[in-house]
Amino acid sequence: MKILAIESSCDETAAAVIEDGRRILSNVIATQIDEHKLYGGVVPEIASRRHCENILAVVEKSLTDAQMKLSDVDAVAVTYAPGLIGALLVGVNFAKGLAAGAGKPLIPVHHIKGHIAANYIAHPELEPPYICLVASGGHTQIMRVESYTKFVTVGRTTDDAAGEAFDKVARVIGFPYPGGVHIDKAAQSGDRTKYKLPEPHTVNPYDFSFSGLKTFVINLAHNSKQRGEPLDENSLAASFQYKVADILTSKFVAAAKEYGYKTAALAGGVAANSGLRSLLEQRCAESGIKLYIPPIALCGDNAAMIGSQAYYEYTEGGVTAPDDLNAYATMPLV
Repeated sequence: MKILAIESSCDETAAAVIEDGRRILSNVIATQIDEHKLYGGVVPEIASRRHCENILAVVEKSLTDAQMKLSDVDAVAVTYAPGLIGALLVGVNFAKGLAAGAGKPLIPVHHIKGHIAANYIAHPELEPPYICLVASGGHTQIMRVESYTKFVTVGRTTDDAAGEAFDKVARVIGFPYPGGVHIDKAAQSGDRTKYKLPEPHTVNPYDFSFSGLKTFVINLAHNSKQRGEPLDENSLAASFQYKVADILTSKFVAAAKEYGYKTAALAGGVAANSGLRSLLEQRCAESGIKLYIPPIALCGDNAAMIGSQAYYEYTEGGVTAPDDLNAYATMPLV
């Protein structure tokens, strides 16, 4: 089954053609990073306008790269939640028109399910059940993946997501948007033991809280500047990155042990962080847990992951979108 997938939840206009949920026939992304960098973050109105400008060319290129015509695909898939509402609406309405005009089924896909499904493309042998850590700019949660379409939440962030905390800390340190990649790069040259950072506490042991940690680092940076004291940016980046990675991995591995999982996966934009990847690999190996991580190219927003999840939504659950499919800025996975 060949699915044409569209993703426009934030600042990447993406389209891909995926075969049987596992094989990429094409994967096209038009990024807006350079433009949003001027403002220190994503400007929703600008993102929506660029999606309008880019989406036709991106979809056409995805079909061309796959050496296919629209009539050759079996279905159209699209991210419908969660994300920036204006950005989502561009993709949803384009996909609705495309599917209706071509007489193809339209498959709606939850963005976080897509991130999890990126692992199916990278690791054909991976099958549910397993436990997954999702860490991105807007979401941080531990999920029990019981089947391709059934998920159970073990823990989630009670305030900021990990990626959001990375971006806000990067900004106060002085790094440009997107902040996470610059913190990762700076951390390679820093001393992660130089700054002692607090350990957040949550009622549910598998929930996360990054707001207080983020505020502590921001205040530390501001106070150093006000006192005229030098700030070791690389070491602060290293200290913060390690603390976030330590929190994520310790809770995730503990949850895997409690629920008896020997197979685990990492997903989301923060999965590209080298500190998190290496620490999670180390701790899973020490605990006898087989860990799957998508390649860097599939960690960020892309349409290939949407096409992968769409295949299972359709073949396992028979999910198709109604004619009045809408976009939603917020929508819990479960």
